[in-house]
Amino acid sequence: MLPTSPAPSAGPYRMLDLESYPRIQHYNYFRSLAYPYVGLTAELDLHGLPARLRELGHPFFLSFLHRVTRAANSVPEFRQRIAGDGIAEYQRCRSSHNLALPDGTYCYCTLEDSLPLGEFIPWAREQQRLAAGRRSLSDEGGEDLFYISTLPWLSYTSLVQPVPMPADSNPRITWGRYFQREGRTLLPVTVLCHHALVDGLHISRFFQRLEQLVQDLES
Repeated sequence: MLPTSPAPSAGPYRMLDLESYPRIQHYNYFRSLAYPYVGLTAELDLHGLPARLRELGHPFFLSFLHRVTRAANSVPEFRQRIAGDGIAEYQRCRSSHNLALPDGTYCYCTLEDSLPLGEFIPWAREQQRLAAGRRSLSDEGGEDLFYISTLPWLSYTSLVQPVPMPADSNPRITWGRYFQREGRTLLPVTVLCHHALVDGLHISRFFQRLEQLVQDLES
């Protein structure tokens, strides 16, 4: 018998009809594997984003987090979660990121991407201040979350991420330090998803949308 996941704990969401779900064979197969994840690292062209953010006075991390969350929400498969024996598709998902603390540890901070970028920045800063006071490593109602982390100290070409047992179905998105190559500003971005729900095609759609969003800060 396949392991079951908890019922959805945040919403709104809809349960997919598995009788008409086109990936039902893939869903059943990958749920049976000991390591059911698929992931990759790609170098994202930032198209001058750091310089544009400096002109606006916006911090890079929160600005890029906003773009990442919007790109992930644009791909329905990234919003899907295994729920019991079914699939819940959330209308909108939030991000939960690692927030560095002064003592070298971190806590979690949960954010939404519904505000425009200029309004999101001050709101997110206040949410980070409150999260730092709580110092919590618990995600409230975490079934709808994208798990976000960064390594701003270095660039990398691959990344191994810890995963729970039994497997959850929350996408994990990580990025490192951006760097220059042949006149371009590049950023390593890693995505890890549950393969029962997400294929390479869907990860590629995420990267395509993310590249569009870093060029258009008004979206």
